[in-house]
Amino acid sequence: MRNTVVTMQQQKNSLNKITMLTAYDYSTAKLMDESGIEAILVGDSLGMVMLGYPDTLSVTMEDMIHHSKAVARGAQRAMIITDLPFMSYQVSVQEALSNAGRLIKEGRAHAVKLEGGEEVCAQIKAITQAAIPVMGHLGLTPQSVNAFGGFKVQGRDEAAARKIIQSALAVEKAGAFAVVLECVPATLASLISQLLVIPTIGIGAGAGCDGQVLVYQDMLGMYDGVAPKFAKQFVNIGERMKGGFQQYIQETKEQAFPAIEHTFHIDDAVIEKLQREYA
Repeated sequence: MRNTVVTMQQQKNSLNKITMLTAYDYSTAKLMDESGIEAILVGDSLGMVMLGYPDTLSVTMEDMIHHSKAVARGAQRAMIITDLPFMSYQVSVQEALSNAGRLIKEGRAHAVKLEGGEEVCAQIKAITQAAIPVMGHLGLTPQSVNAFGGFKVQGRDEAAARKIIQSALAVEKAGAFAVVLECVPATLASLISQLLVIPTIGIGAGAGCDGQVLVYQDMLGMYDGVAPKFAKQFVNIGERMKGGFQQYIQETKEQAFPAIEHTFHIDDAVIEKLQREYA
């Protein structure tokens, strides 16, 4: 059975925490889906973790559609939410609606996510009126990194905290089915989760949110020297991968690989005949 906006709301109502991870390709999405992950975010974080950009700002609609389609082919049960990239929804309501439609129609997503509060409520309302579910995103919104002056925790003073609360309420009123809270104080995120009817998904926002999301490369330890405070490393796959790569190099050079069990065979008489023929 496919997870949906309805099952996500039911999870909040029953205090059953929602599990979400990012994915950007078929094989990873398939593994997550088979593991029981309830929602997959095709995040514009792919610009950094898949394409090597320094931030998310260079990601295009074509990038998002390409990766979203791959994830959709791998996930049979998880709900797929795909990011609207930078400048794909800010220019106008009509452009936001058109691009959201592309992510659903071409990218095979089940919902879209966009960043911002009251300034994007018109876009959220228009997209939801077109029967496309919208997830909001507040707190540290990476597409606004230049305005924030870097990747910094948001909502630490009263005015900033009040603004995030008001934005969350506005996004909910505009029709969003859920909202991501990124890098905000845990007690603030917990308060917002209590104020909202819709689910909150935290990343660096404490355990009081209705669910959690992480960039999967962070939680698997796939990058040396990159360890966000909020991202627990559940297993160090990065070191295991490097160990496997190094062992492959060594065994290839030592001619230990491929071994006999990794090869295919032909009748010796055929080879002997060919050797005589071409000698």
